[in-house]
Amino acid sequence: MALPQGDREPASLSAAIVLYRSDPRMLEATIASLGRAARAMRGGAAASLTLVDHSPDAGGERAAQLEREAARWFGEPVRVVPDPSNPGFGAGHNRLLERLGRYHLVLNPDVEIHEEALAEALDFMDAHPECGLVSPSAFGDDGQRQFLCKRYPTVLDLLLRGFAPQFLRRAFAARLDRYEMRDLIGDGVVWDPPIASGCFMLFRGDVFRRLGGFDPRFFLYFEDFDLSLRAGRITRLAYLPSVRIVHHGGHAARKGFRHIGLFARSARAFFSKHGWRWF
Repeated sequence: MALPQGDREPASLSAAIVLYRSDPRMLEATIASLGRAARAMRGGAAASLTLVDHSPDAGGERAAQLEREAARWFGEPVRVVPDPSNPGFGAGHNRLLERLGRYHLVLNPDVEIHEEALAEALDFMDAHPECGLVSPSAFGDDGQRQFLCKRYPTVLDLLLRGFAPQFLRRAFAARLDRYEMRDLIGDGVVWDPPIASGCFMLFRGDVFRRLGGFDPRFFLYFEDFDLSLRAGRITRLAYLPSVRIVHHGGHAARKGFRHIGLFARSARAFFSKHGWRWF
């Protein structure tokens, strides 16, 4: 049973964003929105932010400038960890494993958080101790809903969604809709979606710690698929529509051949680890 608000210890929330040549304006919008959402948390909850910078010019004056600017946007001091060797998205987030709050937010630098999102999420998790990971309701720049939760993919699903021309996607629309859980995702809570997006994953800190964070063998892409499936074995995931974000990113296929190669390599690693499904 959840404790009444006044009887709880003040929640602490740690948040981490991994950077790689991130757009400065987008990063400012992300951090400023996180700051507003953190200040709106209830019950004396406090938040901290760490930026793990994997950009080639990370460190030195860039780190000092980033620390100053991020603190101004966030409203509190911000820790900056530079690592130009760029060991990958998951490895960057795993640096926080020894500094987790009671709740821990994995956040992308292309996400803006609604002001009430964190308060809504923490209230829900306090009321539902069985929930260890919250996935948000996401919308794009155009205001259209994004379907970040997924069912277990097949190779065909990924090819159709990422690389097929529009006419072929339309021909397989029902199949892709099912993969993206469009039959369930909307204005109601959905328990146990198999896969949540790494652009915004709000964990209980002890769950993220027990999982050992991300599998660092995934350099980029599918690390969130892997982590979601592993999380589902020890806790419950919940899609929470009152936790609203705007997601400006995605679309690996539009980012060039290097990203397509990274996507393919991680897809192979994912299916090799969790089981191949072709169709």
